[in-house]
Amino acid sequence: MTQQIRNMYDFHVWANQTMLTHLKKLGKDVYTREIQSVFPTVSKVIAHIYVVDAGWLDMMQGKSMNEAMTDSVQLTADAESKSMEELEMMYVQLSERFKAYLDEQASLEETIVLDNPYAGVRETSRAEMLLQVVNHGTYHRGNITAMLRQMGHASVMTEYGLYWYAG
Repeated sequence: MTQQIRNMYDFHVWANQTMLTHLKKLGKDVYTREIQSVFPTVSKVIAHIYVVDAGWLDMMQGKSMNEAMTDSVQLTADAESKSMEELEMMYVQLSERFKAYLDEQASLEETIVLDNPYAGVRETSRAEMLLQVVNHGTYHRGNITAMLRQMGHASVMTEYGLYWYAG
């Protein structure tokens, strides 16, 4: 199961990079244009995915959800202040941290306690947490697609089935 989970994370990295590459082609104006949508700008969605990814990695490494959420306030401000290219580099660095962490794990199936201050305590595994990272990114890349269409631009496909053939 660990290899399948790792492959899903690799898909997430590919999909984020595919979206960022597309956004760079559309330009800064599209990236930062304010619109009425789920997020006010595409740049805020990209920053949000990054911040949440970083928080889940911190939690997988033992940080409490409360600590990760507290840290996310400053991380959000930092990520939102970056250019597209700077945030792209932050994503690369974060993916390298994730991959190093995953490479160290004999198994991602051990049960840990996740204490969500809004939803309560539950037992989960790091594998399930990693699937949440991938699912969360997929959800918000869909938001970006809708936002781009709202602004009159096409998006780019980032679905898992296309990832099978990319490479």
